[in-house]
Amino acid sequence: MRLPFRPTRNCPPLLTLGLSCALLSVALLVLVAVRWSPLISLDSTVAEALHRNAVREPGLVHVNRVLTDWVWDPWTMRALTAVAVIALWWRGTRLLAVWVAATSAVATLLQQGLKALVGRERPRWPDPVDSANYAAFPSGHVMTAAVTCGLLLWLLRIHTVQAPVWWASLALAAVSVAGVALTRLYLGVHWLSDVVGGTLLGGAVCALSLAGYAAYTGRREPAGGKPPL
Repeated sequence: MRLPFRPTRNCPPLLTLGLSCALLSVALLVLVAVRWSPLISLDSTVAEALHRNAVREPGLVHVNRVLTDWVWDPWTMRALTAVAVIALWWRGTRLLAVWVAATSAVATLLQQGLKALVGRERPRWPDPVDSANYAAFPSGHVMTAAVTCGLLLWLLRIHTVQAPVWWASLALAAVSVAGVALTRLYLGVHWLSDVVGGTLLGGAVCALSLAGYAAYTGRREPAGGKPPL
């Protein structure tokens, strides 16, 4: 059984999702910037509880470091995107290839710009189990995973894959985004609001980009024809 193809030009849910994620991420960014005390307190409580456990469990720390440094590393995610872009270009769907590459690049520039703008310090521990560079908000690992998984899921969807493949891919994407968020928290290199912000921003960039592609290809659709991939 194949999932039915839905014309990409009819995507108000994508626009709604993108705008909702964008508004929520802006609200969270403001709360982080002004150091809203309930949020800071929640961040500290979660970070301290996870760090106490990590110090006692070096085996789990090692597993989390392998996952975050190799399996869900931003460069691993970008490599997956690059493979998809090359495949699309080789198949002749060059507009789609450029759109996917541009979305990934914009997401990277946005998260680096926000890190520099907010300048949030990462958690500091007397006995750290891991380290990370640059500012904390938003989490680059989580945002990159969210954008990459969203783009790859979209490519699978518009190419009408078998239903079992779609559901397995959806589950893998959800596990990847949630998993990388948990590894960053467990290793004590991010606050809870950092990973939530990364998820929201990644969802916003991906959904708005796909909605933009849908609108653009809808305008270019020939009369009585199918929108070009």
